[in-house]
Amino acid sequence: MPDQMQRIVLASRPEGQASEENFRLESVDMPQPGDGEVLVKIHYMSLDPYMRGRMNAGKSYAPPVEIGETMTAGGVGEVIASNSPDFQPGDFALGAFGWASHACALASDIRKLDPDMAPLTTALGALGMPGFTAWHGLDAYGRPQAGETLVVAAATGPVGSMVGQLAKQKGLRVVGIAGGADKCKLAVETFGFDACLDHRAYASAEGLSEALAAECPDGIDIYYENVGGKVLEAVLPLMNNFGRIPVCGMIAWYNSAETDLTAPAIWRTVLTKFLSVNGFIIFNHYDRYGDFLGEVAPRIASGDIKYLEDIAEGLENAPQTFLSMMQGGNTGKQIVKLV
Repeated sequence: MPDQMQRIVLASRPEGQASEENFRLESVDMPQPGDGEVLVKIHYMSLDPYMRGRMNAGKSYAPPVEIGETMTAGGVGEVIASNSPDFQPGDFALGAFGWASHACALASDIRKLDPDMAPLTTALGALGMPGFTAWHGLDAYGRPQAGETLVVAAATGPVGSMVGQLAKQKGLRVVGIAGGADKCKLAVETFGFDACLDHRAYASAEGLSEALAAECPDGIDIYYENVGGKVLEAVLPLMNNFGRIPVCGMIAWYNSAETDLTAPAIWRTVLTKFLSVNGFIIFNHYDRYGDFLGEVAPRIASGDIKYLEDIAEGLENAPQTFLSMMQGGNTGKQIVKLV
């Protein structure tokens, strides 16, 4: 076992858009597992938009990463030392291991994985937090009904692509919004969307809204909110009465407090169209995770639900990969391979 491990820490807080200077790669002493802990060699780590919010100071649903602390992340890896009867060296586990080559964790805080049941990477994407987020948000707050119309942005990402496929299989018309013609083609040809619009092709929210109206002739019943910004501005006028908006993310606003929308415009639409708007953080709903796996895992295995993974290599490349992802540079679930 090596004496040193590598990790990436938050070097400084971003002012506006994050940059590589906000991160620092360090070599530190290898941790030793305490009572009830295991030491894990991380094979894959997840990169997700929520991490941008953790880089900021201030109160939120989870504590911020402090300066000098390891960046937070989910990961999967191999147990190489254990002080718990629940894990043996050679077992694979999922946990919040951070941007690091190795990590110690309490056995009670991690989940054992069977690599023969599904690829390890799916625990970070289609069968992990993003897939579960899509399933729960759609089911609990979208309340889809056959014949309705659903719109989802970031349509080829791990959440959006899952939302679209689940809704399509429930008999809804599904319209995606994505960044680029290639991603729009992917949404239709790979994930089975009825249509997908390239938001980069429209200079204004009004132009995007007109194109969206043509693809949603009966209006929009469910808007699964992943991005905010221009897309939200385009969607709101098209929402049907009693429409539902599960709010999962706002990636367009993560680097700035500015918005083109005003609170009166948003809330007037919510009021006059009787909309149900539900924000949620998936970490509060893991009591339903077993139900999610029971429904979705067999459909992943059979190929009825498809997924894509964008795998970068090397811990040292995580900051650049993360920043690219925040600008839409990934196609599918963004993962970093460490081993």
